Amino acid sequence: MVFADPPYFLSNNGLSIQSGEIVSVNKGKWDKSHGFEYINDFNRKWLSLVRDKMKDNATIWISGTMHNIFSVGQILTELGFKILNVITWEKTNPPPNFSCRYFTYSTEQIIWARKSEKIPHYFNYELMKQLNGNKQMKDVWRLPAIAPWEKSCGKHPTQKPLSVLTRLILASTKPNAWILDPFTGSSTTGIAANLANRRFLGIDQEEEFLTISKKRKLEIDNPKTAASFRQKIGGFNNKNELELFLFEEPKEEYKTELNLKTKNPNLRVPHSNNNE
Repeated sequence: MVFADPPYFLSNNGLSIQSGEIVSVNKGKWDKSHGFEYINDFNRKWLSLVRDKMKDNATIWISGTMHNIFSVGQILTELGFKILNVITWEKTNPPPNFSCRYFTYSTEQIIWARKSEKIPHYFNYELMKQLNGNKQMKDVWRLPAIAPWEKSCGKHPTQKPLSVLTRLILASTKPNAWILDPFTGSSTTGIAANLANRRFLGIDQEEEFLTISKKRKLEIDNPKTAASFRQKIGGFNNKNELELFLFEEPKEEYKTELNLKTKNPNLRVPHSNNNE
């Protein structure tokens, strides 16, 4: 399985409000837009590289907003992916709108697609139903943005909450699966994967973010910390539900892995029989 949180290209010198203070929306040079064709070319390049490393029955999740998600959807279709769902993540605690001239931005989109049009994908329908009061889970997920305890090892400007990553990982992978994040940042994907007994490979060009990633991995190597994190992750009916589900999953002997690579434009990802 692949999860990708590519640049949204929304660093336009605008302002927002964070923790009651006015802050710039600029994330870095990597998030500045250079026009629609540039965005399309960028998405086509990285999606082509990732697709080449995916197994035929693998799926990919890609997050975005109006700034990049339409381009991502177009390129996915162009490359032969089959789009399965477009999840709307509704944040329960979004920052207020600074200009007061339009509605508050409170959602992000996450496209879920599979590599092949015809080869079936894995979906843990029963678990998702269980998490939703024994009703079919809808494509609108109401989950909070990142909590302070998730930033104990440092801050990343676009860090995703563990609640979102844990849900999509459990929905679309089996134990021991390999999960790839080509824009790993501070590796929330990897932390969620390891907490859920999955393996992980992350790639990023920023050494600063990989340093945070390694600190986060060392943090959950402590069994008590890992258990505490599992109890804090949102989106479950009670704090013990995730632990209970993982206990009941089929067990396979393997070493939990969180591999990190940097500055690798050719995306040379090792193949594995467990790559989903």
